[in-house]
Amino acid sequence: MDMDVAYDCCAGLDVHQGNVVACVLHGKRTSTRPKAELHTFGTTQSQLDQLADWLKTFDCQSVAMESTGVFWKPIWHVLANKFNLVLANPQRIK
Repeated sequence: MDMDVAYDCCAGLDVHQGNVVACVLHGKRTSTRPKAELHTFGTTQSQLDQLADWLKTFDCQSVAMESTGVFWKPIWHVLANKFNLVLANPQRIK
């Protein structure tokens, strides 16, 4: 499926109690098929720091995640000063 590209790079996080699955879409805005990169991280402080470093390697502008229980909060705190974050209400995006 082709889609309009709004960012050179953005990411979505699937947050769970024990891990975070990150998907990065990156490519030139003139492209209709961005490249996807997928990686799973743990939820310790050092693993969340690794997530932030991994996202930085792609020069991501925006990172989105669902407000899943309380599990999103530590991730938000680690990423808040480094990325433009979007917190989605899971009841409104399904």
